[in-house]
Amino acid sequence: MNRLLNKRILITGGTTGIGLETARQFLAEGARVAVTGTNPETLAAARQALGAETLVIASDAGSLPAQRALAAEIQRTMGGLDAVFINAGVGDFRPIEGFDEAAFDRLFAINLKGPYFLIQALLPLLAKPASIVLNTSINAHIGMPNSSLYAATKAGLLSLARTLSGELIGRGIRVNAISPGPVATPIYGKLGLPPEAVQGMAAQILSQIPAGRFGEPVEIAKAAVFFASDESAFSVGSELIVDGGMSHR
Repeated sequence: MNRLLNKRILITGGTTGIGLETARQFLAEGARVAVTGTNPETLAAARQALGAETLVIASDAGSLPAQRALAAEIQRTMGGLDAVFINAGVGDFRPIEGFDEAAFDRLFAINLKGPYFLIQALLPLLAKPASIVLNTSINAHIGMPNSSLYAATKAGLLSLARTLSGELIGRGIRVNAISPGPVATPIYGKLGLPPEAVQGMAAQILSQIPAGRFGEPVEIAKAAVFFASDESAFSVGSELIVDGGMSHR
């Protein structure tokens, strides 16, 4: 459809799940795409799935030096950017008593601090106009038990969509957010829980979704296409909730 024809776009966390599907959708719309990840196996799989024209970069989303190195690599290989989809993130769901400082620091580093300083590092590379899309979570809105730190990081990211939109619009940079509900991605398999615990957690979450199902990565990717494209030129500091009605229960 060419809604993103010739646009240069970076997707963090683009080797699996929502990020990988968004890369596919961006490519189908004519974009030139770079994706990041950390797992050598998923990096290799993404290279094969997305093709030789896609830039696949190993980058730690929670490391400040890595954000500066990523910006330098983007400048070297792509020259600049027309859009960024900040998608890399991790989930960690425990009772408050179960968290320690290391878990706190890891969640905030990957989900909030890294994205903040990546945006800072990319500012000189962003075109005018440009679009930044932040992938947050419906957990920023609902009081889901055992999600205290995860929800806090996503609420912080959602706040950035509002504050940075006001700060950067004068430079021609729009900042908007997508807040997905539960989506069928590998994130649940990365929680370190036994299979029966993951199944129980999934069933409990499913009972709270009026649509009666988990979302699909493509449903979030389509929202990212809208925000990255010129179709959303009048959307500034906006949030698109894609949660199957979960936040309205």
